[in-house]
Amino acid sequence: MLRQVSLFEGLLPLHLRRISALCQEVQFKTGQSVFGHGDQGDGLYLILEGAVRISRSVSGIGEEALAVLKPGQYFGEMSIVEDDMPRSADAIAHENSRLLKLPKDDLRDLMFVDRELAYELLWRFVRTLSSRLRESNDRLLMLTVSSKF
Repeated sequence: MLRQVSLFEGLLPLHLRRISALCQEVQFKTGQSVFGHGDQGDGLYLILEGAVRISRSVSGIGEEALAVLKPGQYFGEMSIVEDDMPRSADAIAHENSRLLKLPKDDLRDLMFVDRELAYELLWRFVRTLSSRLRESNDRLLMLTVSSKF
């Protein structure tokens, strides 16, 4: 199952087994909240089936979808790299979804004892966060340009 998630592509079988032992399968119905903006981050989620919408509530506008993630993608990784920071967005099942939850404390403990795995995962998190920041910057630029007309 983990091999279908981009975060784990190319990891050693030993690492995949260790990570798999930590995962908890969870299911959500369409429209059900996975977590909310401001909730305490307690782990990351891997999408096996379905789709999850990442969004924020904007005053006077309503829900603004930031992304719709599909099988093989993951979200909630900021909770792994940040200490005690609240969730920065809502995660809502966009359709019936089957996810794997990787608890923050368990993954951090594994990364502490397996430095090679920690190195691999942290670099992958950095690349993902960088890509998402670039997309946010592009979206912000488009909003700024469109508001001038």
